[in-house]
Amino acid sequence: MLLKKQTVWLLTMLSLVVVLSVYYMTSPDQRQQELATTEEKEEAVTQEEEGVISETETEGEVISSVASDEVFDALRLQLDEERSKYKEELRDIMASTELPSEERGDAYDKIQNLDQVAQKEAVLETLIVAMGYDDALVRADGERVRITVKSNEPSASAANEIIQVVKTELGQMQAVAVEFQPNE
Repeated sequence: MLLKKQTVWLLTMLSLVVVLSVYYMTSPDQRQQELATTEEKEEAVTQEEEGVISETETEGEVISSVASDEVFDALRLQLDEERSKYKEELRDIMASTELPSEERGDAYDKIQNLDQVAQKEAVLETLIVAMGYDDALVRADGERVRITVKSNEPSASAANEIIQVVKTELGQMQAVAVEFQPNE
């Protein structure tokens, strides 16, 4: 059983690396300054005029950081953490020898379902970004699919296109809600 847990863990990590790689490769701007850095004032002011960074001045130093997709990244991280906790609970159920095999089988099926949903969300995010949007966040919870798209031009036709892509990928049984968030 330990080997299976290690294998599942390894495959989960590898798939996470692949998803993150695709995300960063398809992002419109290559983020070269993701971490806070200390720069000279003239260089920071020049970059701020381009609209790339925000600047804070403290005791003669200028600290700048990129804040473009922090909200989407935070929501993705929160969703991943919630799913990881739920999977861990399900794995504990599977490992329990005191429970009947039906309950352990149901826990295994739920874990497989969670993995499939996470994969479909990643595929949908990639498809929506490929449609020309800056970023997309897809959250599926079984009955509904909530999509938040970064775009300065929200329209009903764009929302319909996104809904059609989702229905093609997930099937017709899902209720889909699309929300547009303006770029900063």
